[in-house]
Amino acid sequence: MTDSVLWVYVTAGDAEEATAIGRALVRERLAACVNILPGHTAIYRDDVVLREAEEVAFVAKTTAARFEPLRARIRALHSYDLPAILALPAAEGDAEFLDWVRARVAPQE
Repeated sequence: MTDSVLWVYVTAGDAEEATAIGRALVRERLAACVNILPGHTAIYRDDVVLREAEEVAFVAKTTAARFEPLRARIRALHSYDLPAILALPAAEGDAEFLDWVRARVAPQE
């Protein structure tokens, strides 16, 4: 069975942090590529207080088999106590691109 491809959505405090994490994920073959998205405002509840903060999001392309090591590495590098890490399955996609993702995150022998 072919390893399914995931889009992993993550938020970071700023572009510098997102870039540092993204580079580590690609360098360590945990993600095939990382796209850093422009800044946005997050609105969330912290206990009972409504808060707003500027953040940067990024999307990492990986496989289901590499998700747990990727998640652990993000947690290790991230400044947040509880970073948003959401894995979404790529239900459909260009077969050649999906194979490219799989090849880039496959452990080297």
